[in-house]
Amino acid sequence: MNHLEIAKELNRNKEVFRSLLQNFEPAQFIWRPQPEKWCLLEIVCHLYDEEREDFRARVKHILETPNEPMPKIDPQAWVKDRFYMNKDYKEMLNKFLDEREESIGYVESLTDAKWGNVYMHPKVGPIPASLILHNWIAHDYLHIRQVLFTKYQYLKTHITDPLDYAGNW
Repeated sequence: MNHLEIAKELNRNKEVFRSLLQNFEPAQFIWRPQPEKWCLLEIVCHLYDEEREDFRARVKHILETPNEPMPKIDPQAWVKDRFYMNKDYKEMLNKFLDEREESIGYVESLTDAKWGNVYMHPKVGPIPASLILHNWIAHDYLHIRQVLFTKYQYLKTHITDPLDYAGNW
């Protein structure tokens, strides 16, 4: 996929996230399918932070300063360190969608990008910008699946009817 195809997919996924994540009551967006699993609020906060500090920032880093050390990230720790559970759900969803729009514009602007640049990661080796771009899309798909699973489990635990008529999950 080239950068324009990536931008289109980021845009499609933005609309999928918008559709899947809007108009929830607090009881729904703070509910967890299991104690160690993320709730929808944590997922939305994660998407917001990843959009700004991981994918877009890392593509930019590789294209512009591939020989500089890459800033460290710790998405798992951010959940507690950044107090995700204290955030406003609707505000964080809107902030994520705004950042995604910024990302789409950034990726679309990469017409003269130095696609041959590679960041040499000290542990995993060479990382081209294309690897980050493609994994950005994969990251979206993983979280779309996670959101759907969380919504399915919420339904399953809040009704008395069996869901096997719909098919197997």
